[in-house]
Amino acid sequence: MTTPHSSDKLTRMASRDPATEPSEALKALQAALPSPCVRTGDAIRYQASLDNLRLSHLPEAVVRPRDEEDVATVLKLANRLHVPITARGAGSNTTGAATPIRGGWVLDFAEWKQFEIDPVARMAYVQPGVTVQELDTAAREEGLFYPPDPGSKKYATLGGTLACNAGGLRGAKYGVTRDYVYALEGFLPTGEFVRWGADTKKYVSGYNMRDLWIGSEGTLGIVTGAVLKLLPAPGAQSTFLASFETDAAALKVVRTMLEQGFNPSILELIDRQTSECFQIWAHKPDRPEHLFGHPIISNFISRPGAYLLIELDGHPAEVAQSQLRLEELLRQHTEKWYNAQNAEEAEALWQVRRASSQSMFQLADTKLNEDIVVPLRSYEALFAYTLELRDRIGLGTPTFGHAADGNFHVHIMYDRKNAEQALRAEKGIHELMAKVVELGGVITGEHGVGLAKAPFLSLQHSPAEIRAMRAIKEALDPNGILNPGKIWEPFKVWEHPREEVRLPWDH
Repeated sequence: MTTPHSSDKLTRMASRDPATEPSEALKALQAALPSPCVRTGDAIRYQASLDNLRLSHLPEAVVRPRDEEDVATVLKLANRLHVPITARGAGSNTTGAATPIRGGWVLDFAEWKQFEIDPVARMAYVQPGVTVQELDTAAREEGLFYPPDPGSKKYATLGGTLACNAGGLRGAKYGVTRDYVYALEGFLPTGEFVRWGADTKKYVSGYNMRDLWIGSEGTLGIVTGAVLKLLPAPGAQSTFLASFETDAAALKVVRTMLEQGFNPSILELIDRQTSECFQIWAHKPDRPEHLFGHPIISNFISRPGAYLLIELDGHPAEVAQSQLRLEELLRQHTEKWYNAQNAEEAEALWQVRRASSQSMFQLADTKLNEDIVVPLRSYEALFAYTLELRDRIGLGTPTFGHAADGNFHVHIMYDRKNAEQALRAEKGIHELMAKVVELGGVITGEHGVGLAKAPFLSLQHSPAEIRAMRAIKEALDPNGILNPGKIWEPFKVWEHPREEVRLPWDH
């Protein structure tokens, strides 16, 4: 993480520090573990105080356990003394799930990076600090791959993706994190070791606690290891970029592809509002030349349109057949499409999708990034609604996302120092979430609830459903030490200032 170093920042840090003197609990922790494991310096606590949501809440200490025995020691002590515990990987989560909102101690697993691949069993044995990209790269050297593909895969740790059941661009064809977990091992808040699942492909012994932990955002247990499923790497890939005059025209092609039985590994839709951000960016001195100076890409982003980025994968013969069918379909609906002729061109086409998020800052300096999901029948209604919402609140609502499974990222753009715009953004988020549920959708598909989605949980779930979930939490964590303040409490993100820091994944 890169952070500004100034006396002003250190002064602000000190002013919100939960304690200037070590608590009795911290003294007990320091007595139980060697000093290198327990960090209390300002810089490291600040680094652990926020994730990609950029809301900072200082922990009392950052603990870097050496092994599982250290983890058990920390949890037993925290549970006895009622100290909040927040597990952390890279901090790339966008909802505040890794923010230690109640202070306490952060368990930092970023350096837990050991893993082993069994190419015959097609399994990987991993620690939680391994990144998605590190595992996938190693798997491909064995002719395998790890399908979950979050946009932050270079930084996102496997522990973090397990915590929020991360999806990604390949979700429609290959599924999400939960679909690739054979076993989890870790600790209850009492410090007792547990293992859910086994090194087997079938497991129905008792309750499915493994899947209960996945997506629970670190509120039910602490994961220290996992056994993950790998697949044979596809033998061929073919990448397309196509442009359409309107969102509706692009959505028509999406629907036609699915009706005709296409099963793309990736089908990304970038709406016209986002493409208009590229138009503004084109005239700015900071425009990225690898986009605007590229002969293929510039031909697409030179004028507004809705874009589809499509990737086919599989056996070479299967991909070749699907490629011919897709070319014919695109010819019927647009004159502007391109099929990458090699890996270098495919990577160039990908840059349009990767730059979409950054392009939106041409509209304002802050965005509320939602990861809603709607059923196929509601696609057109959702995109029509984003335009209605834009006009009603007077703020941009550029949208892109995973069109094959309905997981779209709707962004509401506003200037953080404009209080009136912030209020309109808040109003817009409430309206959007209510509309998504009305359309038969869900308020989050891959980011999780954390802090940001907590106010909307009651839109999605009945009181009985929420009581059932809370009963599970209270049964497994009666002292409420694991990641407190998340999921259940209606934290109002828009009322809290964001930190102006540059994080490793910012471009």
